[in-house]
Amino acid sequence: MKRTLTRREMLRLMMAGGGAALLAACGSPAGQGSQETQATTAPAVVSQPGSKVKITYWGSFSGNLGEAEQAMVKSFNESQNEVEVEYQFQGSYEETAQKFTAALQANTTPDVILLSDVWWFGFYLAGAISALDDLAKQVNLDFADYEPVLLNEGVRKGVHYWIPFARSTPLFYYNKDIWAEAGLPDRAPETWAEFSEWVPKLVKSDGSRAAFGHPNGASYIAWLFQGVVWQFGGQYSLPDFTMTMTDPNTLRAAQFYQDTVVKDKWAVMSNNLNQDFLGGAIASMMASTGALAGIQSSATFPVGVGFLPRETNFGCPTGGAGLAVVSRSPAEKQLAAMKYIAFATSTVNAGVWARSTGYMPVRISTKQTPEMVEFFNQNPNFKTAVDQLPQTRAQDAARVFVRNGDQIIGKGLERIIVNGEAPSAVFAAVNDELAQGAQPILEDLKAREG
Repeated sequence: MKRTLTRREMLRLMMAGGGAALLAACGSPAGQGSQETQATTAPAVVSQPGSKVKITYWGSFSGNLGEAEQAMVKSFNESQNEVEVEYQFQGSYEETAQKFTAALQANTTPDVILLSDVWWFGFYLAGAISALDDLAKQVNLDFADYEPVLLNEGVRKGVHYWIPFARSTPLFYYNKDIWAEAGLPDRAPETWAEFSEWVPKLVKSDGSRAAFGHPNGASYIAWLFQGVVWQFGGQYSLPDFTMTMTDPNTLRAAQFYQDTVVKDKWAVMSNNLNQDFLGGAIASMMASTGALAGIQSSATFPVGVGFLPRETNFGCPTGGAGLAVVSRSPAEKQLAAMKYIAFATSTVNAGVWARSTGYMPVRISTKQTPEMVEFFNQNPNFKTAVDQLPQTRAQDAARVFVRNGDQIIGKGLERIIVNGEAPSAVFAAVNDELAQGAQPILEDLKAREG
């Protein structure tokens, strides 16, 4: 009978497999030249003239986002003749991470991969993704031009491992027609208290429309609730992985979420939040900036967006995904992969991606380009997300660094909202589960970083 590898054994296997390539990448010589040359004029990575380095890119987007992702690859391939990227769709963020884990065991890994904010850290601990600083120098990539709040999440011990690409924040979305029908000002509520005063005008007594919708545990409710916890003065955990799910302010936020559905009955938990919003079953919601382009193109009504409401504080987390280079790839392919990352996140292409999808422009300089200035003027909803970005922050370790932390918190919220269970009892259990999940992470961190 074949023995199943333990998680610890799996991490060690991935560490052993990635070490040689990681060292090779760190020892690469730095390139010269101006950042403005960007990826298309980086030094060649092949020794024979006329040949190409072929690399594989694993992506995670479908629908309109997938089309934009594939268009970026096509644009890169047409822009130069040194590197050819083969795009391979792997499914959702979770499916991509699971397939990457399996590929590490089978030694069939890609060269560059899109990893979500929840998944990249585990692969960093395993040594499965490469340090990028020396590679960045060779393609004349200057990290100083990236939005700091987005870039710094992928830095460990002063070294970059994960480059922002499809980065997002939540926004407050509302149906402008319903707002006008209710006689409300054409803006998002400034506070949850203000919104509670509006909800009687938004709810339909026959139950056909709720004022607000929550996603379920499978649809990242823990991500959206992260901002609400901060708004109420709580948090999921401390930076040292001490769990704070039983903090009074964290529980106060959970009680608020429960009351919106169980007691006050102006919100519902939806199995398909965007669909219910587009269909008019809910008048408003919090959802990703990355959904903005798709929602606006599908809506039969004008869509409004605004900053997230405040309570005690303002709170809004970053989210989304970034690009990483796989450490098992040969040095030549790692450099080619970095060349693609530099292209996809360049000043110009960060703007192309943002305008096509609604994700944040990850470069500071992108916001000042004539194309983005004109786009913001014509599409103020997209600018709202950019304006909110300076007030956002990285999520607590409990959700993004503890394996399955998102689902542990999300399932707890489902128990609170759907089953009506006491937040104190549920989050006490969640706190214990997260604390147990943090122990191997702390051990791995000590092994990885000392």
